[in-house]
Order: sequence, then C-alpha cells, then structure tokens
Amino acid sequence: MGLMLYNDLTRRKDEFIPLHQGKVGFYVCGPTVYDYIHIGNARPFVVFDTLRRYMEHKGFEVVYVQNFTDIDDKMINKANELGITVKELAERFIKAYFEDVTPLGVRHATVHPLATEHIDEIIALISRIMERGHAYVVEGNVYFDVKSFPGYGKLSGQGLEELQAGARIEVDARKKHPLDFVLWKARKPGEPWWDSPWGPGRPGWHIECSAMAMKYLGETIDIHGGGSDLIFPHHENEIAQSEAATGKQFVRYWIHNGYLLINKEKMSKSLGNILTVRELIGKYQPLAVRLFILGAHYRSPLDFSEESLTQAVRSMQRLRNCYSDLIFYMERSEEKDTPDTWLDDVIRKGYIKFCEALDDDFNTAGALGSVFEIVRDLNNYLKDSASLDKNALINAKKFFDAVEEIMGVIGIDTIFATAEELSPDEIEKLIKERNEARRKRDFARADAIRNELASKGIILEDTPLGTRWKKKED
Repeated sequence: MGLMLYNDLTRRKDEFIPLHQGKVGFYVCGPTVYDYIHIGNARPFVVFDTLRRYMEHKGFEVVYVQNFTDIDDKMINKANELGITVKELAERFIKAYFEDVTPLGVRHATVHPLATEHIDEIIALISRIMERGHAYVVEGNVYFDVKSFPGYGKLSGQGLEELQAGARIEVDARKKHPLDFVLWKARKPGEPWWDSPWGPGRPGWHIECSAMAMKYLGETIDIHGGGSDLIFPHHENEIAQSEAATGKQFVRYWIHNGYLLINKEKMSKSLGNILTVRELIGKYQPLAVRLFILGAHYRSPLDFSEESLTQAVRSMQRLRNCYSDLIFYMERSEEKDTPDTWLDDVIRKGYIKFCEALDDDFNTAGALGSVFEIVRDLNNYLKDSASLDKNALINAKKFFDAVEEIMGVIGIDTIFATAEELSPDEIEKLIKERNEARRKRDFARADAIRNELASKGIILEDTPLGTRWKKKED
C-alpha cells in the first residue's frame, strides 16, 4: 500500500495514484493579499508545503501551484482606505507574504499566479461555461446556474436545499437561484475593470482558481488543497464551473486541513484574537511554529496557546541539540571492525515508522513521534563516547537529513551558523588556544576565551572527545 490520503470527495482514505505516472499536479488556494497573513492562514501553507516535500522525497515530480487573489471586494476596499491602487496593495502584501512564510520553511511554489495576470484565461473559461448552457448574463454580470449542474453539492455532501438553508447568502433578485454565483462582475465606479464579451468588469473570486489551475496543471488535476472553510462555497463552486466547462473531473483528491483555534476559540476580529504570523515569529522561533503546526494531524482542529508554542520551542531544541551532538561525535568517532547493528536497526525501524505514519493520511504527528523516539535512543547511545561506530552515526545523520528534507523543523543549516564576526575556523582556533591555556594551567586566559565566545553567542562544552561549540539559541 502506498500513500493514503483522506479524500473529501469520496469521504474515505484513498490510495494516491497520480493521473500521470511519477508526476503530481498540486493546486493550493493562496491568500487574498490585502493584509498580513495570520496563523490560521499559515496552517495550510505549512501542511501542503510538507506534503509536497514528502511526495518529492518519494520520487514524484511535483508541479505545485499556489495563487494570489489580487482583485476582489476586500482588496478594493482596503486600497481605497489606504489611498493607494489595488495593484500597489497587492504588491505590498505579496512581498509581506514571502517575508512571513519563508522563515516558516515554506518554499516557493512552482508557480505563483495572480488573478489579474490571467484575465484572458478567465474570460475564455467563462465563455466555455456559457456555450455549454451553464451560465447567464444579467446587466453585465455573469452568473453560474447551479441547477444546470446535477453534481452541485457533491463535495459538501448536501443538496441544493440543504446548502441554501445552511448558507449566508446575499439576496440578489437578479439571480435565478439563491446559490447561483458570479463568474464576472459588471464594472462599478472607481473599481479596476477589464473588457469582456459581457461588458467591462472584473472576475468573480471562484473562477480565478479554476482558470489558473487548468492553465498550469490541465483540465484534470491530482490534488487540490485548502482550509476546510473553503469546502463551501469556494471549492464546491470550483468543481461546478470547471466540470461544466470541460465535462471532465476537475480534481481527483480534495484535501482540507482543520481549523485553528486560539485558546479553544475560533479566531475572529470580534474576539480580538487574530494572531498574525509576523507577530508570532517575532516572539517565537519560526521553525518552532512550523513544528507546532505539524504536531497535530492536518484534519484535526489545532489549538494555539502560549503553552503549546513554548512546548514546541523545547521540542525543536531537542531536535537541534541531538543533531548537533550527532555531528560532533560522528566527526570524532572511528569505524568499527564489527558494525554496530543495534543503532542501524533502531534507525531502520524508525525510518519505516516515520514513513508509515506519513503514508497513513499524512499523519505528521505520528511521524514526529517516531523521530523523537530516535532522538531518545540516540541520546542514550551517545553517552558512551568510547564505543561509538562512525558508520552507524553516518546512517543516523542520513535519517535526520531526510526528516529535515521532508518536515523542515530542525533548521540544520542554522545550527552551526555563527555571529558575523566569527567564522567556524576562528572559533576552532580560539578553542585550541583555550585548550592550550588549560594545559598550561592558565585558567584566567582559558576563562577569558570562554567568556569572549559566550558574549558572541557561542557556547562551549568539554567532552571526553574534546571541546565542542554550539550557537546559543534565542
């Protein structure tokens, strides 16, 4: 059995089998760029970045598309409020988005399309929908006719009446049915607009994702991800308009992450508990925030609290300390005539458990649990520095490197980073000078070197195999 994913379309775990062997088309709904992203926004970006990493680790070639919504009512209102253009607003908060998610280890998508740069594709898709009799025009507005599409509601698992009863719908007498949604909005004074066959206007929110997904991934894509709040109406409408236009299945696997709560309450402006990523990574180490997000199953609610983030910081430090210890002893140990099969067996079984957890509906919490079991066993192994096997430690390093490649929660490339004024070679030179001072019983000089390094964020630790250094964590 390979990778199993819970598919919200089928309501069961399905084995992931891509449409084209060895290749994955993956679309994730990105932010509407009118403000700084909050921790709830960050959850899908971290989760789906990690799923992408795991698929690449398994050998898939992944084309990962994440859009930016850079034209809608919120953007127009915010731009007017700030006295700038919608384009200027979008540029400001696209830049802010990357500033916020890059420290979380979220990599750039293969493509980050903007709605305003795909107006031609959007108009062409709306035209196809109209040609097939699934949309109508009223006063320059184009509406999708939900009654014309028999499969409407299949992602939500509800019929039109149930969806209508449970939805907050703006009353619009021009629509044939209350759930009909706008594909093209007629121009209003003071708003950006583009020419179209139905008159000047701008695209509706839902249509942009279908148009951009199809452009970069084809008419049928493998995976579409997003928060569970997008299931209805956004993703339901994406399915309707896409399949109405093409007559083909739009998405084969629909994956949604659960809500994020703040102290067991849903985030809302009325409660004043909106936490931006920018605020959070100013207070906590960014990779600890990533570890916190991945520490729960992606479909489960995730409850943020000061205590949970503090625990994530401690957990991340355990990982970093273990890796740092591993490298120190690996570089100073020797190969054994008889290989150390115990540690090799621990690492092999741990890697199997790690992958089994990820293959079972991408259970990152279970996968991290197996990593911390390895950390415990490895820490115990390293206590006996006289009996270490270099080859076994090299295999342990490969395991942690794979964990970092997939989960991105250790920050391996920063563990041995130093203050700008000191290079690793300069630190090693000072350590040698300190050791020589200690040999000559010049403890004043030895202490002065230790204090000098400490003032620059470098901590020394004397071990049976020599003196090691590490960067002091904030």
